[in-house]
Amino acid sequence: MDHIKVENIAIYAYHGCMEEEARIGSEYLVDVAVKADLSKSAKSDALNDTVDYVHLTQIVHQEMAIRSELLEHVAKRILDRILAELSMVKKATVWVAKINPPIGGNVEKVTVKLSVKRKS
Repeated sequence: MDHIKVENIAIYAYHGCMEEEARIGSEYLVDVAVKADLSKSAKSDALNDTVDYVHLTQIVHQEMAIRSELLEHVAKRILDRILAELSMVKKATVWVAKINPPIGGNVEKVTVKLSVKRKS
């Protein structure tokens, strides 16, 4: 199985359990990796024979724009959309990282990673 990975999609969003996070927001980095058979597109050089990483990025931006309290929730929504909209994808993984989370102390980021596999 072949891979496509889109890394460090930078987004400003309003996720979190605290009221100030909903009001002020923070920076996020999102990575998406998918597994699919890319042999046809490797030969054809045609966009419709592959997983369009522009589409992947659009899904991330749209789902990150919908406020969630938990990063796990937004990551699951991203994965659900990938499987629903991109039939070539057999497995997907998403990493959602909150930069400088307000958890006390000097923490660079907190990252949630979720994966899902298409049922045959």
